[in-house]
Amino acid sequence: MDAKNQQLLIENYITAYNQFDVPGMLKDLHPDIEFRNISSGNVTLALQGIEAFKTQAQQASAYFSQRKQTVTSFRFKDQQVEVTIDYKGILAIDLPNGLKSGSIIELKGKSIYRFRENQIILIEDIS
Repeated sequence: MDAKNQQLLIENYITAYNQFDVPGMLKDLHPDIEFRNISSGNVTLALQGIEAFKTQAQQASAYFSQRKQTVTSFRFKDQQVEVTIDYKGILAIDLPNGLKSGSIIELKGKSIYRFRENQIILIEDIS
């Protein structure tokens, strides 16, 4: 899969994510998708398979009234792409860590995408 098609799949995924469009997020994912969220070097969430990913995506959609990932750069290497991201979200619910509904979350991070059979097989969100 060439870099142009890899970038298109990533952009489609992020657009769907920003629009809370779970079916759109799933469209280009491999059935064996792996997802990991890594915060401060610790894996805070790990999922395997499209059904687990779908369930988590649906649940996470309820946490925010607005959310947006903005890509600031792409770095291509073989079947892996590193994407730097600016993230902003507005909470729709109170969280156990003390953040309240209406709170704004802003972070900078990166996402790693890998591909198999012209689909996304791995997403690692790192902050």
